[in-house]
Amino acid sequence: MRNAPSKSTEFMASLTDEAMAPGADEIAKKAMPMHSLLEVLKGSDVVINLAAEHRDDVTPKSLYDEVNVHGSENVCKACTELGIHKIIFTSSVAVYGFAPVGTDESGEINYFNDYGRTKYLAEGKYRNWLKADSSNSVTIIRPTVIFGEQNRGNVYNLLRQIASGRFPMVGKGTNRKSMNYVENVAAFIDYELSHDTEAGEHLYNYCDEPAYDMNHLVLDVYKCLGKNKTKLFHFPYWLAYFGGMCFDFLAFITRRKFPISAIRVKKFTQNTYFVGSNIKKTDFVPPVPLEQGLKQTIEYEFIDKI
Repeated sequence: MRNAPSKSTEFMASLTDEAMAPGADEIAKKAMPMHSLLEVLKGSDVVINLAAEHRDDVTPKSLYDEVNVHGSENVCKACTELGIHKIIFTSSVAVYGFAPVGTDESGEINYFNDYGRTKYLAEGKYRNWLKADSSNSVTIIRPTVIFGEQNRGNVYNLLRQIASGRFPMVGKGTNRKSMNYVENVAAFIDYELSHDTEAGEHLYNYCDEPAYDMNHLVLDVYKCLGKNKTKLFHFPYWLAYFGGMCFDFLAFITRRKFPISAIRVKKFTQNTYFVGSNIKKTDFVPPVPLEQGLKQTIEYEFIDKI
């Protein structure tokens, strides 16, 4: 970003559906070469890196390293060459893996997939960049799942299934999920542009509060959709997990990608409740309550479009 940036109501591409668009992988790979970065970043005083290869069915798997790790390394090299001393990097709570409830920034690094692994390796590239120049400053933000208008990620898929009336609630539904409304994440990134200006590392989990359990989340979605539903039918976890394994086998045989997999069933039923202890020490206030953000997203995607 350059000094005195113009205001815009557009969300950053990596936080919305542009990052999920056809050809996004190719766009990401083309963005990595050094000459392109030098050209784009020239004249900037802060770099915000939102780029990521993040789906759990990426092929080839080398894309995780190419985009997340090598891409970050190139950003650091470009910043060094251009004399840029502040970087804001969006990592992920995926670096903690299936973490204990309430894990904050001091939590153990225990990633279970290539996305979490390469996000943590990318963090290492920025830490190496810090060591190279004592005047450098990096803010690492580890958000939980992000949703919002035009987003096409996991939360959108969940909302779409509920809206269709074909939603299968798997497990007991008592597991808690930390979620973030996109406008709040963008607001915190904007906040960081004028804060944490001193050199060094500034690490934050970003988690909007309160965290829903799945039963309350699904019932609230039905309420926003105008559907009078007070009870949910629960599919046994073991049955859904077995079904996910069958889809995994089918995907392996046919070389196709399916929306259901064993790991997605497992992630759906796990607690992913994180705490942002460091952000609570700041004066940042999310502009949109989580419940309101959910309501706005549902109205935009499934009510106003009808």
